[in-house]
Amino acid sequence: MASLRLGAIALLLAFLSGIAFAHDYKLGALVIGNPWARATAPTAPAGGGYLTITNTGTTPDRLLSAKSQAAGMVQIHEMKMEGNVMRMRELEHGLEIPAGGTVALAPGGFHLMMMYLKEPLRQGTKIPVSLVFDKAGSIEIEFDVESMGATQSSH
Repeated sequence: MASLRLGAIALLLAFLSGIAFAHDYKLGALVIGNPWARATAPTAPAGGGYLTITNTGTTPDRLLSAKSQAAGMVQIHEMKMEGNVMRMRELEHGLEIPAGGTVALAPGGFHLMMMYLKEPLRQGTKIPVSLVFDKAGSIEIEFDVESMGATQSSH
């Protein structure tokens, strides 16, 4: 019986520690989840930032801009296939976050392009980024820097 109780306590502690280290931010009706970036080569001028944005509200919002002290400029980008060519473009009017919906910024799709990096993005570090939304306002978050080949965050 004691081992069962210890097992239950260990399971509860593991669950609670996962909650404590969850990498989500809340801003009004928006939940910003799991921000991460890939490490860059020493000479890379730019790096990508990824996250999810869930709008729990009843009206749409829009990610208008982002900035970071780690980069000279941060733009909201979209990558998509046009014919047989992958094209990347800045979303000059930002990115709509529909009411009751989730938008994923992920490799190969929407992402934040951190340009004119002041130093390489190094695995294991954190990058501060400020996001500005049309309705919800602004929030400071941190991106975990993963390995160069990462396809998703390990956190």
